[in-house]
Order: sequence, then structure tokens, then C-alpha cells
Amino acid sequence: MIRIDLITGFLGSGKTTFIRLYAKYLTGKGLRVAILENDHGAVNVDMMLLKELEKEGCELEMIAGGCDYDCHMRRFRTKLISMAMRGFDRVIVEPSGIFDVDEFFDILHDEPLDRWYEAGSVIAICDAGLPDQLSRESEYLLVSQVSCAGALVISRTQQYGPGAVRSVLGHLSAAMKAFGCQREFAGEVCAKDWSRFTEEDFETFMNASFVPSDHIKLQTARDNAYETLYFMNLPLSLPDIREKAECFLADESRFGRVIRVKGFHRGEDGWYEINASRGSIRTAPIEEGQEVLLVIGEDLKGDAVAEALLPPSCRETVWHNGTVWKC
Repeated sequence: MIRIDLITGFLGSGKTTFIRLYAKYLTGKGLRVAILENDHGAVNVDMMLLKELEKEGCELEMIAGGCDYDCHMRRFRTKLISMAMRGFDRVIVEPSGIFDVDEFFDILHDEPLDRWYEAGSVIAICDAGLPDQLSRESEYLLVSQVSCAGALVISRTQQYGPGAVRSVLGHLSAAMKAFGCQREFAGEVCAKDWSRFTEEDFETFMNASFVPSDHIKLQTARDNAYETLYFMNLPLSLPDIREKAECFLADESRFGRVIRVKGFHRGEDGWYEINASRGSIRTAPIEEGQEVLLVIGEDLKGDAVAEALLPPSCRETVWHNGTVWKC
């Protein structure tokens, strides 16, 4: 049977970065690996961030976003059926940062998927800079993502230090208890600089499995948790975009609760990726991209965000589940 791993975690926690490292390790062991990008959004930025893995012999697949929940789940199931015929040893699923993990197990128990796939490792990524205060919907999704994890991997530990790791673990414990989950993390926590991952670490991730656990369900979180604003062909420089992202993440009263800003920028010397969350803004060269910037959060004030990014001449259109501004 094909082992299928789920790499989950809150928006901006570092899932895509972890998958880059994990997939390279698996392909280096001679395994035939596929990554399934399972994002609700109309533009799959993370898919483009992983394109470099194709050189390592890893295949990339995606589910087109921009549809309702039931349609999205049908597409997820259909994609897994088609992938089962292609002889992969391992499939890695990267869902969106607002994915309810129960959906993953529900699909694997469906016929005929239950004859072809078995659950491998559920690996939850959690940012050491996780905010102390989250909305109830965000707390629920966080619990859903970490409660079944066979391995909990803390990101950006070198930036925040051991005190932040203890704070995050305390936050997770309190959040799980608030939703009726009795899970406590102990030896399954990996909190180290990711550049120092060893073969032993990766073997642990490969064999982490998952921990069955129960918690209170919150339906509204899945349906209404976040919104995304899409901006195409921004007439801004890379430093300008960094500055705007910092403002969005810092000024909730003006822009709403922005949780993540991500996308690409084409400069004179090539493409750059943009990946920003609270406490971390990354811009780095990348081989290819698309002129798009996504602003993701709760109770967003779209007009204020658009005014900060665009001149008045830009045209606004409605595209699937988000608003798109094009220049």
C-alpha cells in the first residue's frame, strides 16, 4: 500500500519549507514521491514554491481551488484515485492552513482509497512565534491540526529561543483542553534549527505515524474562518512590498487581522518569493513565479489593503472565493 503523509500546520507555520527538506530526504533514499497540494485558494502559491523538487525526482500534483467545500473534497478524492495507479512509494499531502485534519482520515477510509492507501505520518508544524491570542475559530483549527500528530515540529526556534517553545507548548495544551482533547505532547516534539536536521530526525518523521484523539467539532471554523485577497501585477518594488506586509501584519485596526502575506515579485534580476507572517518576513530568489500577492486573514478590510497597495486606476474584479485587484 502507498503510505500517505499529512504535513499540517497553521497559516505561515513553515509547512512548505519543511516539505522541501522532507521530500529531498525521501527521494534521496530512492523512494518515488509525489506531493499533493490541496489548497482552497484560487492561486496555489505553494505549488510554485515547490517546483524545484521536480529536479529531485519528486512529482507535484494539485487540486484546483476556488470551489465550495463539497466540490473541493470530491476533487481531493478523485486526485488520490488517479495517483494510486502511478506507482508512488510515498505521497505527501500539504493542505491549506485552514484544513480540518479529520477530513484527511475520512477520505482514506472511503472505498476504493482504503485498498490503496494507508496513513503514514501526520506531522504538525507550529511556529515558535505563534501569537498568544487567536480567535476561537483559529484555536479550533490549530487543535484539529496538532491533536492527531505523530510528530510536532517547531519552526523558527533559532529566532525565538527555548522560552518561546515552552510558551507554544503551553498554548497548545490549553487550546486542546478547551476543545475537550486530552492529548499532551512529550517526546514527539522536535524543536531545533531545521538546518541541523539529521538522518535520525528524518527517519523519526517518516515513522511518526499518528495519535488518534477526539475533540469538540466546530463546523463554522471550516466554513467561515478566513478570507483571501488577491493582487495581480502590483506596481511596487520588493522593498515596498516588504514594507506593506509589515504594516498589514502590525495594524489590525486599519487592515483587519492579517495572518499571512505570500506571493511573488518579478524584479530586474529575476523572481522572488514573498512569505510573511507575524515575526517573520522572507524574500528570496526563486526560479519562476507569478505576479500575485495574497493577503490572508480574518475580518479583512479589503478596501484599506487595496488602497495601501494599488493606485486608483487598478480594476477590481470578483474571482471565485476572493476579491482580485488587477493593474
